[in-house]
Amino acid sequence: MQYGICNLGIVPMRFEPSDKSELVSQVLYGEGFKVLEKRKKWSRIRIAFDKYEGWIDNKQYLEINEDDYKSLVKAQPILSTDLLEFVSDDRNNIFTIPLGVSLNGLELLSHKFDGNKLSETQDKSDLIKTAFLYLNAPYLWGGKTPFGIDCSGFTQMVYKINGFKLKRDASQQAAQGEALSFIEESEPGDLAFFDNAEGDIIHVGIIMEDNYIIHAHGKVRIDRLDHSGIYNVETNTHTHKLRVIKKVI
Repeated sequence: MQYGICNLGIVPMRFEPSDKSELVSQVLYGEGFKVLEKRKKWSRIRIAFDKYEGWIDNKQYLEINEDDYKSLVKAQPILSTDLLEFVSDDRNNIFTIPLGVSLNGLELLSHKFDGNKLSETQDKSDLIKTAFLYLNAPYLWGGKTPFGIDCSGFTQMVYKINGFKLKRDASQQAAQGEALSFIEESEPGDLAFFDNAEGDIIHVGIIMEDNYIIHAHGKVRIDRLDHSGIYNVETNTHTHKLRVIKKVI
């Protein structure tokens, strides 16, 4: 088995080994992963944090040994908390990094970092404060950063920065936690999931106070939440049909 670490700020993870293939997620700086298959240009990997799999360019990661991978995975996460920061190497080359990346591999990569960071689990009440850092970030299928993010990438990163683990896709996240019967039982930070006409979970957002929800739809935005689903006050329409509310923490 081979192992790797992302040594760049944001690396695209694709469904197939091609630059033209669908973006399914992103690998962020400092993330460790297993290399499941390696070809001339592409590697199929499994990210340690959420076990998500996809293809990345061989030029966009650094190979590491098994011991370094295990140390990286077992360490208490240290995460960047600024919207945009940078790390630098011994020759003062700068690598831009986005909010929420892992800093546990700094020594392994011989990089320096002087920005703000977090290494402890936060209170559930901090989830909404973190969510606001992504407000107005454009929607991007497969995205995980303030420069482009999808609905489940948004919820996963908000939880991650506060020390909690969510899986990558909305349908996977819907299988986590405890289901609530009514919106009135929820509290800020709980997750609301929404389905399509076929009953498939296709969307997720973070519940706020007073029946509001923050979610990624066109951009990270705040809308009303009622028993039917998400209500957009700008268009006076329901945009998503509520399926279930989950308390994960």
